[in-house]
Amino acid sequence: MANIYTVSQVNSYIRHLFEEDFALGAIRIKGEVSNCKYHSSGHIYFTLKDEKSSMAAVMFAGNRSGLQFPMKDGDRVTAFGSVNVYERDGKYQLYAREIIQDGIGNLYQRFEQLKKELLEMGMFDAAYKKSLPRYAQKVGIITSPTGAAIRDIINIATRRNPYVQLYLCPALVQGAEAVPSLISGLNRMDAMGMDVLIIGRGGGSIEDLWAFNEEEVARAIFACKTPVISAVGHETDVTISDYVADMRAPTPSAAAELAVFDYQKFLENVGQFRTTLDRTMMNRYQLCRAKFQYLAARMEKISPVKQLLDQRQQLDYQSDRLKAAMDTKLQFEKHRLKLAAEILHGLSPMRKLESGFSYVSNEKGQNIRRVEQVKKGEQLQITLCDGELKAKVLEVKHGREDDN
Repeated sequence: MANIYTVSQVNSYIRHLFEEDFALGAIRIKGEVSNCKYHSSGHIYFTLKDEKSSMAAVMFAGNRSGLQFPMKDGDRVTAFGSVNVYERDGKYQLYAREIIQDGIGNLYQRFEQLKKELLEMGMFDAAYKKSLPRYAQKVGIITSPTGAAIRDIINIATRRNPYVQLYLCPALVQGAEAVPSLISGLNRMDAMGMDVLIIGRGGGSIEDLWAFNEEEVARAIFACKTPVISAVGHETDVTISDYVADMRAPTPSAAAELAVFDYQKFLENVGQFRTTLDRTMMNRYQLCRAKFQYLAARMEKISPVKQLLDQRQQLDYQSDRLKAAMDTKLQFEKHRLKLAAEILHGLSPMRKLESGFSYVSNEKGQNIRRVEQVKKGEQLQITLCDGELKAKVLEVKHGREDDN
């Protein structure tokens, strides 16, 4: 009796057959998109079809980086991925990992290949990027003289700084002759000593912008000694020139804003710098003045002349103190002398003489105090308060015996 299998077993067996098929594991399928649905989970469900057949397809949210455009019904695309069976429904479908629009697939591959090669060569490395000058005076522009890009650049640059000098080198920006025209413009402008270069054009399809994806143009930009701003297309357009240039601008107008400084803001900054400088200088001046005054005071203090004057002033002060002390001492001594004179005057013999007493002395000047010291006939000298008398002793008469 033949083996009997469940539906799940059969679907699983078929899935394994698909997985083991090398060709179905990495396949590119071209077709028209229909029934395109962006799910809230981030997955994209759609159908690929041609004139005769259709195939279910899905791109999971984790592979959305492989889709560089908003896919919609009617788009002709080439999808890369694997074909496998969804066991639950028993249907096979394409699991897409990368989707590119049909017609630009080859260009996209060339873009990615050149991008990878130049990246490996280091031409995108930040170490080779030159800084844009802060105050550019001469700006070289390589673009079409009749396109909207040059008008936008001129308008923005003139509004920001009417004094900046703009030099236009007309160039073809698309077509077979665009590459040598762009390279020639870059070389000429680089040799003219510009402060900064702008190369670019307005928006367009990938075919229109392709000249800016050519290796020759990329190498010419990389070789420029002048800083280069790449401004190609719209903000969503990215070219090889954007990667190799020193600065990428999303639009030509943005490139003008990057290259040309705002003159009014510059004047405001200068005014602020002047105010800051004046304030700083004034603070510095006041600090230096205070320091000078401090040092001058120190110099004056330690100056020999100042020291001499200080010593002289000190000498005058001490002299005044000494004179005052001497005057005080002299007054004190005068007072003491006056007191002593009064006391001495009170003890003076003349005071006694003035009171009626007299001073008697012999010829030898000896004071005669007792009768027994005198002899009859002896010459005596009697001193009174108002003069002297010479006398001769006529008689010596003794007093009482107990008088001593």
